[in-house]
Amino acid sequence: MSVDTTPINNYVESPCVKNCCLDDNDICLGCFRSLEAIRSWQQVDNQTRHCFLMNAQCRKKAHKTKITPTCDTGDLQ
Repeated sequence: MSVDTTPINNYVESPCVKNCCLDDNDICLGCFRSLEAIRSWQQVDNQTRHCFLMNAQCRKKAHKTKITPTCDTGDLQ
């Protein structure tokens, strides 16, 4: 993991919408983050959080269109 040098006022907030329900693949149907991303949110840097958010956006779009996401490369790489 890289060292986060982002100023504290640029902290990436959690996208949690308090509608937690995991699907069969351990993806939250409220925020579309993986269970792994949710669990590690407080320990990772902002760059990793942005990666989590991009993956979640891709999953959300795929869910709305009922297709399999092709942009998800996993959360921690």
